[in-house]
Amino acid sequence: MSWHLAIDLGAGSGRAMLARVCPDELRLEEVHRFRYAPRRVAGRLRWDIERLFEGVRTGVIAAGERTAGFDAHVGSVGVDSWGVDYGLLDQAGRLVEEPICYRDERTDGVMDDVFASVPRDEIFARTGIQFHQLNTLYQLVAHVRDGVPSHASRLLLMPGLCHHLLCGAQVAERTDASTTQLVNIGTGQWDADLFGRLGLPLDLMPPLVSTGTDLGPLRSGLSGGRGLDGTRVIAPPTHDTASAVAGTPLEPGWAYISSGTWSLVGIERIGPILNDDASLANFTNEAGAFGTVRFLKNVMGLWLLESCRREWDAAGSPADLESLISRVAAVDRFAGLVYPDDQRFFNPPSMVRALGEALAETGQEALEDPVLLTRVIVDSLALRYASVIERIEQITGESIRGIHVVGGGSLNECLNQATADATGRPVVAGPIEATAIGNILVQAVATLTLPSLAHGRELVRRTQAPRRFEPSASRAWSEAACRYQDLEAGAR
Repeated sequence: MSWHLAIDLGAGSGRAMLARVCPDELRLEEVHRFRYAPRRVAGRLRWDIERLFEGVRTGVIAAGERTAGFDAHVGSVGVDSWGVDYGLLDQAGRLVEEPICYRDERTDGVMDDVFASVPRDEIFARTGIQFHQLNTLYQLVAHVRDGVPSHASRLLLMPGLCHHLLCGAQVAERTDASTTQLVNIGTGQWDADLFGRLGLPLDLMPPLVSTGTDLGPLRSGLSGGRGLDGTRVIAPPTHDTASAVAGTPLEPGWAYISSGTWSLVGIERIGPILNDDASLANFTNEAGAFGTVRFLKNVMGLWLLESCRREWDAAGSPADLESLISRVAAVDRFAGLVYPDDQRFFNPPSMVRALGEALAETGQEALEDPVLLTRVIVDSLALRYASVIERIEQITGESIRGIHVVGGGSLNECLNQATADATGRPVVAGPIEATAIGNILVQAVATLTLPSLAHGRELVRRTQAPRRFEPSASRAWSEAACRYQDLEAGAR
């Protein structure tokens, strides 16, 4: 029996997940949960990094206390997080300023400025990464424009900042680094020519390390705690989607949806796809665990519903998710459809108003009722997933037999069934904790608890109980798909 700790950071909240692992057992336990919402500071939307760091430290200590109660210790710890955001350190390893959130408006219009210096097609050929204004590439261009502090010495992505907190390492792991759109897909290193042509500070960038790299022991201030003697810091797949895919026991020929604030819809491959079709459809080739490639597309995801729920709560009409979804499932009609990836939904002052405006502009009723608006979100996401799945088939020439949904969104049975109906394919949902599981499986492989990731995935298959949703063809879904296709075509 070996104990491993995954620090899993989402866009606003994090968890410390402790796992007991052996060749025939995988048990997870949440030992700490914490929040660190971004807020406006000095004119920018910045992460509350001290709260985030305190949550990480508390989670590590809590895991040590828990294992000490079993007369054991935490063998390793690793951090995964959302991608693209970063912080700057000075030469003493101190944070220069709070990291800026990817939803900040500083990147507005930056992509066009970049394309004036390096053509879009060339950037895709060099990096294989999809185009989003939130990418680190455009954030760093904006940072240079606004002025990088002169005493900045090292740029670390969010998981790298946390690993630096834990053990002092100053590196970037490849699955997260690949999402920056700054890594050359051929060499696997920072693209020096791209940095030079855009006037970006290559000297700030950290060394790249592979998934499963041992980054060193816990700092002395932490390692002296109960249950933490000898704990090593291991680089898991530090991008949360990479960890989620690593923790998913995918069947051959199946796609995955890592469903949360964002929905990542894609397939696992051995090599990238860099042709014109992939570029024009804005797909991405992100590094996966142990040399694999995540060929996928970002969909706006449950951010739409989460934002609406915050508004309803603030207005004094709290919407409990479980009861809301059960009421949505009882609605026997399509309330309306929107294109989920409309840029207006990225960070609007009011998501309810933005959805209403999108409905009204396409001749539909501008809804405010929480149940009906949730039905709009669920159906629109399912039809967007179907569109992406069909595009993957067209680009790869390979058929997709089914869809494996993991992450928090896999609990949304209404969305799971809608996805099955919209795509015409079976949907398997779970594990919910795929990201933490993938993080932990890689730690277990790196520390020789498990012989390979394939063994780890088989362990997940045996110990986790997914739910299955079969598609039900109907005239209503066919008609909705036609209406949605027109909406998507008009939005592009």
